[in-house]
Amino acid sequence: MSQQTIMIVDDEHMIVDVIRAYLEKAGFKVVSASSGRDALTVFDRTSPDLIVLDLMLPDIKGEEVCRTIRRKSRVPVIMLTAKATEDDEVTGLGLGADDYITKPFSLRQLMARIQSHLRRQAEEPFPLASQMSFFDGDLVIDSLRHEVRKKGEVVVLTPNEFRLLTTLAKYPTKVFTRDELIDCALGMDFQGSDRTIDSHLKNIRQKIEDDTRHPCYVLTVHGVGYKFGGGNG
Repeated sequence: MSQQTIMIVDDEHMIVDVIRAYLEKAGFKVVSASSGRDALTVFDRTSPDLIVLDLMLPDIKGEEVCRTIRRKSRVPVIMLTAKATEDDEVTGLGLGADDYITKPFSLRQLMARIQSHLRRQAEEPFPLASQMSFFDGDLVIDSLRHEVRKKGEVVVLTPNEFRLLTTLAKYPTKVFTRDELIDCALGMDFQGSDRTIDSHLKNIRQKIEDDTRHPCYVLTVHGVGYKFGGGNG
């Protein structure tokens, strides 16, 4: 198995050095950047397997860095921040982050989150069909390519968004509770709340629905959870 690359984006050099030493000891290759502009350059040059991204950067805000990366990649992003409210977490996830850790944090906690996201990415189950098409090709979920297309155009989903959409689409008649979606799509070691699931599904709707107020794919079943509304075709 090839060595996995973790990118650390933080302007506090002591934090970067400590995380680097810990991850390299665990066998990861580590690349780093101390500003938003450097982060985008390093990302394009190295194609990391996961990004640890601080929100408080000296030039481009971490939120904008995440938003820019999400336009072209679904690489897992773990945000680091001193902000600790649930609203801040939901906002971060709304930008496309996969996880959210507040400072100060333990290296063991960070490592557990990194390993969890990489493991889920590597062990992601394929649906029974490698490609699922809905409403005469309006939406296509291609598992082998790990790709979603809307009206023929590729839609960039985060890893968690892709897993959630694929899980719903595999069982179109089933109504999932939020806990069931966490278990089936994200794994028991997922760190997040009900609002985290809601935020991910809201993001999916914004990317694949023609009208988010009247969705046809990700449907809310009030008082229960969510179901998939697409008809195969």
